Amino acid sequence: MIALVTATAAAHLDTDLPLLTAALDDAGVTHQVVAWDDPDVDWAGYDLAVVRSTWDYHRRLDEFLAWVDMVASATVLANPPAMIRANVDKRYLVGLAADGVDVVPTVVLDTVAAIDAADLGGDIVVKPAVGAGANGARRIVDDVTTARAHARSLVATSAVVVQPYLSAVDTAGEVGLVFIGGQFSHAFNKAALLGGHTAWADDLYAAEEITSRAAREEELALAENVAARYPSALYLRVDLLPGPHGPLVSEVEAVEPSLFCHIDPRSAQRFAHAVAEQIGA
Repeated sequence: MIALVTATAAAHLDTDLPLLTAALDDAGVTHQVVAWDDPDVDWAGYDLAVVRSTWDYHRRLDEFLAWVDMVASATVLANPPAMIRANVDKRYLVGLAADGVDVVPTVVLDTVAAIDAADLGGDIVVKPAVGAGANGARRIVDDVTTARAHARSLVATSAVVVQPYLSAVDTAGEVGLVFIGGQFSHAFNKAALLGGHTAWADDLYAAEEITSRAAREEELALAENVAARYPSALYLRVDLLPGPHGPLVSEVEAVEPSLFCHIDPRSAQRFAHAVAEQIGA
């Protein structure tokens, strides 16, 4: 028996779940959809707990990380707890850049003094280092006062990430590449979120315009380079933005990414087979 882990506030929003549960049924893998914040769940009763749509974790980070440790002591957690802990904070982008990965230029500010000393001019994105679904992210153009005020409003609960706004995203969008069981599964295109009006789904994440897309050779090469650094990931999503000289990593999603399985119906089958292989079914 495996657990597909959502959140009480998010289960009805997860469009992957119906496809994944159907594929698990077809693969003969018994499963239940359970909420991470349900205190009555007996996690030891599962052979594997797969994090899926715990989309409120960033608002309850200490509670969520305590849950990660608790579940990992009771059963096998996917993705592994160390990976989840490292991935909840976008400072991992700085580490990837230091390793030579092409990443959107990223500055992390973790004190008010650092914010006040930083160059916050130009066309930039200011967002929390711990966040999900574009929560707290703002594009600010040539307004140091507003940028500093927004960063100060975030730093009480999270370090602050500052990145340049890459205007090519307005026309090209963002590309996401999904990996399942360590293998590339499918790609999709996501329209720019911060260029205009943003709609929100139950105040949990920004509604996204997702379309099918074939990954270009240079995009796949970059994403595979990143995915190779997460060899124990059951699932992984690498998001790329168009840079002036080629694609750049904007995020690596190893906690609770939407997989957008409707883009490629076979992806749910790949997920089910990877789960079955992990539990030896």
